[in-house]
Amino acid sequence: MMIQDVDNDSIVYLNGELVRLGDAKISVLDRGFIFGDGIYEVVPAYEGKPFRLEQHLDRLQRSLEAIELRVDFSRRDWEDLVQGALDRAGPGNQMVYIQVTRGAAKRDHAFPRNATPTVFCMTSPFSRPGVRMREQGLSTIGIEDIRWLRCEIKSVSLLGNVLAKQVAVQAGVDDVIQFRDGWLTEGSANNIWVVSRGALLAPPRNNLILEGVRYSLLESLAGEAGIAFESRPISRQEVEQAEELLFSSATKEVLPITRHDGKPVGSGAPGPVYRALSRAYDKLLEALVTPASRTSH
Repeated sequence: MMIQDVDNDSIVYLNGELVRLGDAKISVLDRGFIFGDGIYEVVPAYEGKPFRLEQHLDRLQRSLEAIELRVDFSRRDWEDLVQGALDRAGPGNQMVYIQVTRGAAKRDHAFPRNATPTVFCMTSPFSRPGVRMREQGLSTIGIEDIRWLRCEIKSVSLLGNVLAKQVAVQAGVDDVIQFRDGWLTEGSANNIWVVSRGALLAPPRNNLILEGVRYSLLESLAGEAGIAFESRPISRQEVEQAEELLFSSATKEVLPITRHDGKPVGSGAPGPVYRALSRAYDKLLEALVTPASRTSH
């Protein structure tokens, strides 16, 4: 069955072969399908150039190690997989999606002894956030975080995230901000940042959040801009009283949240910390795609 709004003629990588997306097949006994036993990674690329590829591959490796999934790929193999996908996709901004599962085996919860991992890679075009998102900002609501306790693994088991996003859809807002026992964790598929007294705050790097590749990047950009940065537990009250709230993800980059729980955040408009970080982010991307630039990202 062909899926609407998907380019089924695009070429994807599946277990060492290049095939049409519409022809790509895996076993119904693949453990990614049966158990959600696998991990994934998303690498944004601008005009064929991956952004912070090293950090994305580091996180991919951390996720593989966390679930004890061994794949016969070197770092160079992963790099070639990403670049090959981008070369086939052609010009424009692309999201490179990599998924690795433990492979097909008899249905049993224990790790199979001889299963061959399934490795899949595809690209999808994406557009940078537009003027509306940048100037009007996003709207969010707060909800309880009911996901499992290993959120630092970029697992394909995303039902908790799916349910969180659906809450936002049904509420007519852009996303949710999740809290566990009264403490900030993250959005449905993104990191959340709080500005308080001019400082940029982020929840601790631990098992309760997926540390986005933009986490260390925004920390670095804040330092360069002279913005104080703190990584620490953040209460729900601090979120509700924030001067600014920010949203970051691979393809949405960094965006302001201007309404939360039906109320304006700060002045209700994008604030100075967001604008400073957004300008710095834009400069990095400009350097990435400028032919004369020799800067490595």
